[in-house]
Amino acid sequence: MTSSITPQDGQQVLRAAFWMVGAVVSFSLMAIAGREVSFELDTFEIMTYRSLIGIVIVLAIVFLSSRQCELRTQRLGLHVSRNIFHFAGQNLWFYALPLIPLAQLFALEFTTPLWVLVLSPLLLGEKLTKLRVVSALIGFIGILIVARPSPETFNQGTFAAASAAIGFAGAMIFTKKLTRTETLACIMFWLTLTQSIFGLICAGYDGDVAVPSMQTLPWLIVIAVCGLLAHFCIASALSIAPATLVSPIDFTRLPVIAVIGLLIYNEPIDALVIIGAVVIFGANYLNLWSETRSARNI
Repeated sequence: MTSSITPQDGQQVLRAAFWMVGAVVSFSLMAIAGREVSFELDTFEIMTYRSLIGIVIVLAIVFLSSRQCELRTQRLGLHVSRNIFHFAGQNLWFYALPLIPLAQLFALEFTTPLWVLVLSPLLLGEKLTKLRVVSALIGFIGILIVARPSPETFNQGTFAAASAAIGFAGAMIFTKKLTRTETLACIMFWLTLTQSIFGLICAGYDGDVAVPSMQTLPWLIVIAVCGLLAHFCIASALSIAPATLVSPIDFTRLPVIAVIGLLIYNEPIDALVIIGAVVIFGANYLNLWSETRSARNI
């Protein structure tokens, strides 16, 4: 019996793995940089500077590649809706960053696909199948293991991290709508532009916007570059490999950030956080597997 995997398939897998390694590194660097600037800037200021730097990067890429025609305004309302969710989620993520261990933050972030399951019937009109319900329930058990909601263990950081996943889920759902007609360049342009406006409004409502110091500015550049690069790497990986392959590689973010937290911030590796994250990953993978199987049967 000959193998069903061709050399070309193997090359595609390696390329997808390469892109996902880039995403893992980018997310990890962004977390470290976010920690470093959180002691000087609030979350709205971080988002403002990140987005302003992002606009420069995106526009430079667009004009150097002569893709100005892709910056369309036909679905502006949908872009704004997507970026409201993303702005809320990213602010909550940065808020939680200095308050809880990095591994716990990343574990709760992995619940984003489960919230997509819950919100999709409301925002996309998709059917909530029995297997999706089972996946969501398993994932909820994982959340309880990671967060351990009690007066002693549940705090503002865990609440913010769990809520951030809901914001990311809403952004993911609207992104799914946008990708049917819009290019990645267009989506990233409106992301950085609208979030710069949101950030300036929220950061400046009290008339006091902190100017980053020369020590903080490089970290802000790291946040902006890695934030854009992470999304580009994931999009590139998904364009050449199925989500059932990409998802396990993405999950390596958790052990990587756990080791980083231990080595840099002396954060002990919590066995329950790892166990809960594995349960959450299992729920996500069960849903991905069922979706792939359903697509093959069509």
